Amino acid sequence: MFGGAINAEASPGLLAKLGRVIKEKAAGDYERFFKGTSKTRERLGLVEELLTFWSLEDYEDTLEELEEALITADFGPKTALTIVDGLREELKAGSIKTADDMRSALKRQIIALLEPANNSSSSSSSSSSSGKTSELQLQGEPAVLLIVGVNGAGKTTTIGKLAHRLSKEGARVLLAPGDTFRAAAAEQLAEWARRSGAKMGTFKEGGRPGGVLAAACNDAKQQKDVDVVICDTAGRLHTAYALMEELANCRKSIANVLPKQPCETLLVLDGTTGLNMLNQAREFNDTVPLSGLILTKLDGTARGGAVVSVVDQLKLPVKFIGVGETPEDLQPFDAVNFAEALFPAAKQQ
Repeated sequence: MFGGAINAEASPGLLAKLGRVIKEKAAGDYERFFKGTSKTRERLGLVEELLTFWSLEDYEDTLEELEEALITADFGPKTALTIVDGLREELKAGSIKTADDMRSALKRQIIALLEPANNSSSSSSSSSSSGKTSELQLQGEPAVLLIVGVNGAGKTTTIGKLAHRLSKEGARVLLAPGDTFRAAAAEQLAEWARRSGAKMGTFKEGGRPGGVLAAACNDAKQQKDVDVVICDTAGRLHTAYALMEELANCRKSIANVLPKQPCETLLVLDGTTGLNMLNQAREFNDTVPLSGLILTKLDGTARGGAVVSVVDQLKLPVKFIGVGETPEDLQPFDAVNFAEALFPAAKQQ
């Protein structure tokens, strides 16, 4: 039924903590965030220029120009205004006096927008799949992750990189090929299974996607040799009603086999699309309630500000961001590192 290497058994306790373990190990890898956001940082170069000539006397003019710079980097009008209004309040309170103060306050405002949905310091132990933590929530035996997204977002590659990370930490992973329309998708998934030491579920070209995913989950349940099932799905336009309904059926099929699963339903978004991500995310969230987002290809775009806008408007946490080609470049999201990478201290630039 399955192919690929078998990892050592992961204890239930380890599995429950795995999201935190992965996040903590990556927390110190600031350089990947820094390199992966270089194009967005360049787009935000005007902000550094504004800070260079900063003065308290004309701060309203500076705030207006700052708002325009943020909108240019795809923070979006609503989110940019929220950030600028927060800075204005800090200025009126007298907590901003220098350019460094302004830079620090700007980062604080961005982190404040990102962290309510990405606060993992206290909620991870009690949160289920509420979507209020950026840590991966792996619950159940096995835990099931349902990965969704439009065509070309990098979904299958992201699944492979995620399998690599989980396998590296000792979890036994099964990749379930729910994209039954393209044999090439299953071949790509099988190659990632081989690289990561994960198992590969049976592919049935033209088969009912929900049936294929349910069968993989049932096998994992019966054989008890899998800790995490990662379910691939066919890419689909968020405007295609029939295909979106099929996605809802996939989720129901999984839950019929494993109640309370999937424990995570993650939407993969192409970071190069900027604010266009918002409509996609809203439609997917209406069809299959999402627990989090994975943003890919951020290293290839100057539109990284959309990350802040998406979290601010949808109140969904970002679980991972893609900042390069290697498996390690799929980074657990860290709001502080992200803000620091966009607006580094002057000596780092």
